[in-house]
Amino acid sequence: MSKSITIDGQSIPFIDGQTIMEAATAAGIYIPHLCHHPEYTPHGSCKLCNVKVNGRVCSACTFPAMEDQEVLSNTAELINDRQKITQMLFVEGNHFCPSCEKSGNCQLQAVAYHLNMLDNYFPLFYPTRKVDASHAEILIDHNRCIFCTLCVRASQEADNKDIFAISGRGINKHLIINSTSGLLRETDIDIKDQAAHICPTGAILIKYTAYQVPIGERTYDHTEIDQVSLNLEKHGHE
Repeated sequence: MSKSITIDGQSIPFIDGQTIMEAATAAGIYIPHLCHHPEYTPHGSCKLCNVKVNGRVCSACTFPAMEDQEVLSNTAELINDRQKITQMLFVEGNHFCPSCEKSGNCQLQAVAYHLNMLDNYFPLFYPTRKVDASHAEILIDHNRCIFCTLCVRASQEADNKDIFAISGRGINKHLIINSTSGLLRETDIDIKDQAAHICPTGAILIKYTAYQVPIGERTYDHTEIDQVSLNLEKHGHE
């Protein structure tokens, strides 16, 4: 007998071991997220995928699907919470889209459009984090890091390396490079590594490739993030 959960009143089948996110995606239901990727261990750090499960707030990417769950996702309260989280991510870093070479390919930007985020709402932090351009092919702009840990997980789980880590808490949280100097040039990261390409923002960039695909012809210029995300989950790759 098949098992099912209910998401916003719709009955959704699931398989034992699936998370709510996985069950929703398999049914063609998009739950906004930034730190989730189908190829890596769920982390639940961005909180955009928070849903209500039988009245309890849970991260859809980490919480297992179980029989008789009533899940609410597309409610005014949760949409407002996601919008505020996204606004906070924008003001905590340097996310001025017109000046960023990731514009049009940036998941943070695409999620903001999806959530109809029309302004920053909160005062800008104007951080002064460093830019690491020490590597011959890869650049890190720490001002744009949202601490999703995707690069950490990709390096460990896909590349079998340990290039990145997150240190500190609160306003002191920061991405660190596992090298003596703390610079990327002293690691064994390679341009072919998944960790070099997984960043959802413009924090990790490949040098000498900016604007090879013109603005207006990029991933999210013509396709909404919900469709891109559902296709990624379905096919397991970008």
